[in-house]
Formats: sequence, structure tokens, C-alpha cells
Amino acid sequence: MDEPKPLGPPHLADPRALQILSTEHWSLLTARSLVYNETFTRGGMFLTLLSASLVALGFVYQGGGGSDFPMIVIAVLALDLFVGFATLFRIVNASNEEILALQAMNRIRHAYLEMVPTLEPYFSTGSHDDIGSVLAIYGGSPERPNGLQNMLHGFTTMPGMLSVLNASIAGGLAAAVVVTAGGDSRLALVVGLLVGVTTIIVFMALGVRIFTRAGRMVEVRFPSPRAPG
Repeated sequence: MDEPKPLGPPHLADPRALQILSTEHWSLLTARSLVYNETFTRGGMFLTLLSASLVALGFVYQGGGGSDFPMIVIAVLALDLFVGFATLFRIVNASNEEILALQAMNRIRHAYLEMVPTLEPYFSTGSHDDIGSVLAIYGGSPERPNGLQNMLHGFTTMPGMLSVLNASIAGGLAAAVVVTAGGDSRLALVVGLLVGVTTIIVFMALGVRIFTRAGRMVEVRFPSPRAPG
């Protein structure tokens, strides 16, 4: 009686292949979990620091404030802005690390389907490693979203939220500097708004550039048939 032929290409017919791929899959899941936890921990630490510093400023103001209060505001907001920038850039880097882990897991699923192609209907996650297939795990979206949809989606992400908070802090810091320099409240408000809006525009441009560069640096080995050539 003939023995059944192994499914899949010859390089995956080795009985050790499945064990090796499964081990790598679990390692990637662990790495993604660590990145995910770090992202939310760092974001939570920044929000805690920001809320505590604003509450502290409120207590100082209720206690009389004094002529040195604007200088205190500048010092506190400058610290908040530094921590906000550090948190934002680390979370952006962590997001890139997560994308690489997701891409690697898609490649492993592709190997699973090469071993047993009939399992494809039972997979709810991607098995191609182009950037569109990798990002599909975050939810359904139009195949070709327009600029407004991309912008709105960007604001719902953690980097987008932190960008808005950092822009607000930068605007408040600029307004405090104007008041300390002897300017009136109207001028401080205008300067604060201009700095805040300019900062968020800069963050948006940097975000698009970083995401575009990350997408170009991704090595695609198993592209989806629907992926743009």
C-alpha cells in the first residue's frame, strides 16, 4: 500500500517544519503582547503625569499664584511637553515593531496554508505580507481610502491622540511665555492657537512620512493578488 504524500512544497514536508513554525509563531505573539503592553503603559504614564501636573497648577493658582505663577506654568508645561514627545516617538517606534511582528505572523500563516491549502476558509487573519494585508487585522476599511478618511483614522490611534495632546501643551506653553514676556491675554491666546495648530500639522506631516517610509521598507515576499503592483 502506498504511503500518503505530504502536502505542501518540499521545503515544508520536513516533519520538523511545523514545530519550528509554531514556535516562531508563539514567539511573535509574545513579542507583540510586550509591545502592546508597553504602548498602553507608557501612554497611561504620560496621561497620569499630565493630569497630576495640571491639578498641581490649579492648587498653586488657588493658593494665590503670585507673580511667579507664569514661570511655574512654563516649567511644568515644558516638562510635560518633553515627556509627551518622548512618549509619542517611542509609541511610534513600537507601532512599527508591531507591524513587523504582524507581517512575520502572516508569513507563517502563509506557510500553514502551503502545507494544508484546504484550511484557508477557516482562517480569519491574513496570510499575505504586503502592507495592506498586514494592516487589515486592525479592522475593515475601504481598499482605497481618501485623504480625509486617513486623517480621521489617524486621530483615533494612540499616536494621533498623543499628537493632539502635545500640540495643546505646546500651545499652552507658548501662551504662558507670551504672558511672562508682558503680553496681554488676547495675544497669548492667538499665539497659543497658532503654535498648537502648527504643531499638529507638523505631527501629521511627520506621521505620514514615517508611515510611508515604513511601508516602503517592508520586504514583501508573499503579496496579496489584490495588492497594487
